[in-house]
Amino acid sequence: MLDPEGSVEHKAVPSFPRVFLILLAMLIVLGAIIFLAFSASEQKEEDFYSFKVINIRGKLVSLDKYRGSVSLVVNVASECGYTDSHYKALQKLQRELGSYHFNVLAFPCNQFDQQEPNTNREIENFARQTYDVTFPMFSKTAVKGMGANPAFKYLTESTGEEPTWNFWKYLVDPNGKAVKAWDSTVTIEEIKPYVTELVRNIILKKRVEL
Repeated sequence: MLDPEGSVEHKAVPSFPRVFLILLAMLIVLGAIIFLAFSASEQKEEDFYSFKVINIRGKLVSLDKYRGSVSLVVNVASECGYTDSHYKALQKLQRELGSYHFNVLAFPCNQFDQQEPNTNREIENFARQTYDVTFPMFSKTAVKGMGANPAFKYLTESTGEEPTWNFWKYLVDPNGKAVKAWDSTVTIEEIKPYVTELVRNIILKKRVEL
């Protein structure tokens, strides 16, 4: 195109350094977005209470509802030699410490000698009717191996202890950190002092904050 004086009009073309700087800025922004997304994803799974699970009635629930309380996470079974003693002791502990500062969280599992073969409804009926269980129960799930529930993978990785039988027990503090694990042979009475200490710390902290 000619300008009024007859000379050719040239469109301004960004210099190479300017184009390079623009591309570099775009890459930096993109990198920051990816980093923040990755960090957010990692943060969501940094503690036990960050996970979502299916309860025994088939509803998706967030374990975050238990944040601020102590939890004793147990993989339960209905037809195990430890069933009677553990269910009785777990319900007693739940009753004594209450649901405000503490909860037993029961996850039925059929991975160990197929000792939890029933449906979720049958499992719940058995626990409620036989042992008057009042603590939260969740859908039957895998607790070890490649297909393990992510919440249990976290517990295993945090403690270095993978369940090898029914009624494996993990103690989770109010912040969702797994602090200790016990195998099936350890009784609830032996574990109770550890649970009680964490619950007492919550109560004392609340009193100080008042």
